[in-house]
Amino acid sequence: QVQLAESGGGLVQAGGSLRLSCAASGRTFNNYAMAWIRQAPGKEREFVSAITWSGFSTYYADSVKGRFTISRTTPNTVYLEMNSLKPEDTAVYHCAAGSAFVPNTEYTYWGQGTQVTVSS
Repeated sequence: QVQLAESGGGLVQAGGSLRLSCAASGRTFNNYAMAWIRQAPGKEREFVSAITWSGFSTYYADSVKGRFTISRTTPNTVYLEMNSLKPEDTAVYHCAAGSAFVPNTEYTYWGQGTQVTVSS
């Protein structure tokens, strides 16, 4: 059974930093892209960032470019370093995996998410 487990969320003041982690299990995600996708209350899911299985290529949403960094240390482990956080970054952040490396929310496997709250 494939599972993606996120951790690292929390409450932080504007301008602060958080590091999210995602550990996947149940299969090896060689040749799978992994992504971070967020959903704020009352809003649709929003693509944040994605990385290829090799880690050589990445996508970022314009809203986080220059502030967030995605990385991947193993096929099954991905991180999201978030700096200069803003109140509008408040959302549940989901880790996702899929066979296509795309800058959208079309991923096959999803985690339950971790809450990130940025206070002003």
